[in-house]
Amino acid sequence: MKVVSLFSGAGGLDLGFIRAGHEIIWANDNFLDAVKTYRKNIGDHIICEDISKIPSDKIPNHDILIGGFPCQGFSVANTNRGEHDERNKLYLELLRILAEKQPKFFMAENVKGILSLMRGKIFELIIADFINAGYKVTYKVLNAADFGVPQKRERVIILGVRNDMDFNLAHPEPTHGEISNLFSHKKSWVSIGEALKNIPEPEDQHDLTNHTYSKFKLKFNGYLGNRAIDPNKPSPTVTARGDEKGGVVVLHHPNNHRRMSVRELASTQSFPIDFSFEGSNSSAYRQIGNAVPPLLAFAIASKFPKKLECHVTCKTTSKAISQL
Repeated sequence: MKVVSLFSGAGGLDLGFIRAGHEIIWANDNFLDAVKTYRKNIGDHIICEDISKIPSDKIPNHDILIGGFPCQGFSVANTNRGEHDERNKLYLELLRILAEKQPKFFMAENVKGILSLMRGKIFELIIADFINAGYKVTYKVLNAADFGVPQKRERVIILGVRNDMDFNLAHPEPTHGEISNLFSHKKSWVSIGEALKNIPEPEDQHDLTNHTYSKFKLKFNGYLGNRAIDPNKPSPTVTARGDEKGGVVVLHHPNNHRRMSVRELASTQSFPIDFSFEGSNSSAYRQIGNAVPPLLAFAIASKFPKKLECHVTCKTTSKAISQL
């Protein structure tokens, strides 16, 4: 399936779709460091530009449109969030391209807080917009920890199928749980201690990229970025919130003796160990915090069909056979 990716960032969502066997033919983001990271690790098909300045006819035709549209305006971490936050309007760019290009499927991702914005009214409008664009729409809150990511990260995943498509697109079922279950074949959540156990200290000899960390003083007051980490559980949510120095947003290492390095935070998001980030530490932390965990993205991408011949023709063929 040919995929167009909006708000691609460093490419966490795209990595999952590529691993699932799909082809990213065009991508876009306006954060230069993230675009450089994407080009270095994934490909040159990404455009660094404000999406509102790109006409739809400049975007190639595609089967699937994907995008985790910017969420700062929706997040519960933003105490000033509201319906007039300009960043909340960026989903309209995804909607514009969806309506004008009419791909067979789409997938949109956002923070859980979007569900409660203005008592749910904003989310109702967003879903109505997607339906009016010609799509059957379903949504569900997925926890990345339920798919092997060593992090508790809940996100709303919106799936859409064009109205003329005979295909039932469903959300993936969890492969992991807080406790393993032999009957459901679920594995236990991956703990952050387990995920980082083979990564040496930054001061020790290693050949890892981006294995440097914020020296921002550790605090243990329970607030975001200042929480003691339990090494036997998935980490709290990785965020992109904080100042440009990359301080308070960076989670503590599971040993609680320093903050995580860029390499460790990337592993917390399930990026491959050899995936390298461009820019300063604070820029890399921001790229990681904004990303969709590749393992979660892979689980979602695996629900999309690889080929469409059957889904387009089987309904008619079955009817014809039944009349014989």
